Amino acid sequence: MSRSRRTGRRSPLASVALLLIGLLTTGGAYALVTSSATASPTSATATASEEGEKLFLSNCASCHGIGAVGTTDAPSLVGVGAAAVDFQVGTGRMPMAASGPQAEAKPVQFTAEQIEELAAYVATLGQGPGIPADEYLTGEGDVALGAELFRINCAMCHNVAGAGGALTEGKFAPDLKDVDPAHVYEAMVTGPQNMPVFNDLNITPEEKGDIIAYLEYLNDNPSPGGLDLGGLGPVSEGLFVWIFALGAIVAVTVWLTAKSN
Repeated sequence: MSRSRRTGRRSPLASVALLLIGLLTTGGAYALVTSSATASPTSATATASEEGEKLFLSNCASCHGIGAVGTTDAPSLVGVGAAAVDFQVGTGRMPMAASGPQAEAKPVQFTAEQIEELAAYVATLGQGPGIPADEYLTGEGDVALGAELFRINCAMCHNVAGAGGALTEGKFAPDLKDVDPAHVYEAMVTGPQNMPVFNDLNITPEEKGDIIAYLEYLNDNPSPGGLDLGGLGPVSEGLFVWIFALGAIVAVTVWLTAKSN
C-alpha cells in the first residue's frame, strides 16, 4: 500500500473491482429497460386475449365449441389466426344471421376493440396469419402489376372489374368495390369459404399490396367507356344489345311500316 501511494499507481485489484462494478451496473440497467419496455405489450396482449375468450364463450362457442375446436355446425378455429377473425367479424359475416350457402357481409356486430380482443384470443389457439402490416394497405403499389395479378388469380370469380359473380350451389364471389384494404389482404391469406388461400409463396406481401392498389384505382376511376353495365362483361353487354338495340330496330321498322300503310 505504501509503495502504491508513493508511486501514484492504482492497485490491480481496484481496476478489476471497478470493471466488475461497471459491468454489473450496465447489465442491470439494460435488464431493467428491456423488462419495462416489453412487459406492457405482453400484459396488454394477455388482457386482450382474456377479454376475447369471454366474448368468444358468450357469442361464438355455441357454434364453434368450447376452445374453438369446432362442432357439426361450424369449423374449428384452431390455427386460423387473427386475420381470419378480423375479416369474418370485421365484415359482419360472423356471427351469421342464418345458416346458408355462405356468410354474407352485413352490419358489424362488435366494436373495433372487441374484434381486436376476439382476434387476440383466437391467435393464441394456434399459429396462423396475423393482421397485415399497414405498409401493404396504402394503395400506393404498382397498379399495372396489381391488375395483371388480379386478372390471373382473381378475375375468374370476381370479374376483371372486381364486380363479383355467381358460383355454384347458391354461392357467389362478392363485389370488391370499396372493400377495406385490410379485409382484401386478409381474404387472400385466409381463403374464406370458396376462396383459395394465397400465401406468401403464391403472392408475396408486396404483390398483395399491388392488387390492393389496383382495386383502389378501380374505386377512384369510373369506367372511361361510359355506361359500364355493372362491369359484368359480355353477358350484360349482350343482353343490352338484344333487348334494347334490336328492340329499337324492331320498333323503328314497325313504325315505318305503319306509316307507309
